[in-house]
Amino acid sequence: MEDNNKFMFKAIELSIKSAETKGGPFGCVIVKDNKIISEGSNKVTSTNDPTAHAEIVAIREASNKLNTFNLAGCEIYTTCEPCPMCLSAIYWSHIDRIFYANTRDDAKNIDFDDSFIYSEVMKSMEERKIQMKQMLRGDALKAFKIWDEKVDKIKY
Repeated sequence: MEDNNKFMFKAIELSIKSAETKGGPFGCVIVKDNKIISEGSNKVTSTNDPTAHAEIVAIREASNKLNTFNLAGCEIYTTCEPCPMCLSAIYWSHIDRIFYANTRDDAKNIDFDDSFIYSEVMKSMEERKIQMKQMLRGDALKAFKIWDEKVDKIKY
């Protein structure tokens, strides 16, 4: 448990530094074999990248350092319960465990409110705020067919 605390304290340190500078108040570290392999802090406004959440930044760095998209065997320590985007990225990267400090309600209290996204995901496509229109499916399926038949594909 001491190591867990050490890793979370590092994430908290990153979040404080980010809050004091140009980022949002979020920090994250990814750990493998009891060592920090990557760090991330919120860089949305400093990079004009809406996907540059602390977790995403850390996942990108970990993937680059380990030269793999599969982060199985890793744990993530993040200062807030992951938003829907970050949670999805954590699942896609196959990280084993998530440790978090603040809750989504804590984030909502300081105007980082993801409840709209959570509610949108539960709606049918016709009910969502952003209109979705399917088009050219038959043409797009060609790439799926090629992928499906490919014998040397790298599955993820």
